[in-house]
Amino acid sequence: MKQVTLIIPTLNAADSLTRCIGSCRGLYDELLLVDSLSTDATCAIAEGMGARIIAREYENSASQKNWAIPQAAHPWILLLDADEWLSPELHAEIAAWRASSAAEPHDGYWIYRANHFLGRRVRFSGWQGDKVIRLFQRDRCRYAPKQVHSEIEATGRIGRLKHRMNHNTFVDLPSWEAKLRRYAEWQAGDYHARTPRVTPYHTMVKPAWRFFKHFVLRGGILDGYVGYKVSAYAAWAVWLRYDVLRRRRTSSE
Repeated sequence: MKQVTLIIPTLNAADSLTRCIGSCRGLYDELLLVDSLSTDATCAIAEGMGARIIAREYENSASQKNWAIPQAAHPWILLLDADEWLSPELHAEIAAWRASSAAEPHDGYWIYRANHFLGRRVRFSGWQGDKVIRLFQRDRCRYAPKQVHSEIEATGRIGRLKHRMNHNTFVDLPSWEAKLRRYAEWQAGDYHARTPRVTPYHTMVKPAWRFFKHFVLRGGILDGYVGYKVSAYAAWAVWLRYDVLRRRRTSSE
């Protein structure tokens, strides 16, 4: 049987952590919580569920995960954010993979996500193809050094699991907007070198195109009001990114 460490990065995740860990029961040999100095009951809940806890101040998602990965005791990593949880179908699929004695051809596996927003499953709106590499070999994979939306880099083959895990990215609108503002601050650093000058193309055309892409081309209209909100926030996030970059450059002149 393959030996697996479940890694969960956390920051004040008390409300969702029990569901996340519980959905993975029987799939891991070690539970490793990498905490960003939570001030709620996150660590107490994790300890009660058998976790080993390591903690440091948060820098960015990729850095935090890359710091935790080599500290895992086992050669395979299953990594979930605290607002994610496995479906029963995905749990069964991973359990069968873990029990298999066949030679392992992959460094890791893509897992598709079923995203939830405003209390509803988002089936279109550009989120239907959302996938992440969350099952991977500890010694062969690391996250790319990006501030936002970093993904695993591997030299070998990446497979794909059939079933989806759930992702509830939404708490409430103020929290969601604050999250997009934080991401914009981080993304501005990633986009600095590739954007010599911020123009109306960046602050008007690109946001409008993003809305059209999500709401029309990617079927957001089929998600109704939720699809409209997802598409509108996607456009706003693009505008925020370049607005932050523009303001930083103006203040440094």
